[in-house]
Amino acid sequence: MTINHIVTPLDSAVLDSKEQYVFYHKMIDFAFKELVVAVQRQGICNKQEVLLFKQYCDLLLYTIEAMRVKYMYDEEDHMKIDLTYSGFPNYLEFRYLFNDLELRDEYLGKLTPINDLKEEFLDTLLRKKQPIKRSKLFQAASIVYYSSVKKEYIFNRFVQGKIIDADKEFEGDYLVSWGFFDVAHNRPFICFMYFNYDGSKVGEYRDEIYEALKSTADRKMNLDTMAYAIDRKLPKVFPKLIRRIDLGPLHNVFAKDENSITHAILEGIGKKEIPLESYAFSLEIDEVASGSEFKEGGFFSKQILQKWNDAFKRKYVFAPHRIIQLLHNKTPEIMNDLAKQPIELAGLK
Repeated sequence: MTINHIVTPLDSAVLDSKEQYVFYHKMIDFAFKELVVAVQRQGICNKQEVLLFKQYCDLLLYTIEAMRVKYMYDEEDHMKIDLTYSGFPNYLEFRYLFNDLELRDEYLGKLTPINDLKEEFLDTLLRKKQPIKRSKLFQAASIVYYSSVKKEYIFNRFVQGKIIDADKEFEGDYLVSWGFFDVAHNRPFICFMYFNYDGSKVGEYRDEIYEALKSTADRKMNLDTMAYAIDRKLPKVFPKLIRRIDLGPLHNVFAKDENSITHAILEGIGKKEIPLESYAFSLEIDEVASGSEFKEGGFFSKQILQKWNDAFKRKYVFAPHRIIQLLHNKTPEIMNDLAKQPIELAGLK
């Protein structure tokens, strides 16, 4: 275990009440939907990437909504949230969710049959004129959770996208995407790779490509290191451009890190300069492109590899108008370092 994997109480914090969880889920759902629209509107990604970006964000929202249902009426356990440089549920929640669905049939077999529960609810409400006990509501929520949540829509530790033809504006003939939830940073990442293929049908090499990405590009690392590892592992693939999107942190009232944007928002909320539901979304895009090629290896085992240019980084901040004004006043050095001026999102009401 590296120092980055040491977990602190703030990495897996529990909110104080169910009301706070309702607010948290409302905020993260709203912020993500606003973010997707803004990324498309601002041209931060091209048309193909925007569609894929939205799909990965939809998987994230679906997964977090499944967590909401899971814990809705649970009095004993609560969803853990990473309040340090993240704002997302703790990565273990994603693992627990996937494990739950692996054992779906076993869990469903232990729950009260849904028809029996319906009869009991009707009897309690109509005949006894009493409210439903939370323990019974938890049983009902568990049935919904285990019977309706689809494992294939969960944003797992690693999510593989399909290989598609790339638009002609890029040097690479093909585009493959993938997403991963980095354990050390507790944030989701979305990656795109444009590449050429030394063969007639790229589909015949698909499994090798997918396996290489899963084994070498499933966590945050220096992008040129990732690019070189992929390049070495796939002799028939010639990567031309790799782009990685770092989603987060989501700065909000629950955060407890030392990030300057987070600190400015918390201070503004504390002084009642901005509303309690104020938030901001940081997003960072790293990309590295091939500048040329070279050959490596012996006479009988030469491999064409890419000579990568220096990695290029772009930082963005998305926030409602009032928060942007606050950040310009409180964190001008960060605002000046952005790829473009902070991008306005609607405020949560």
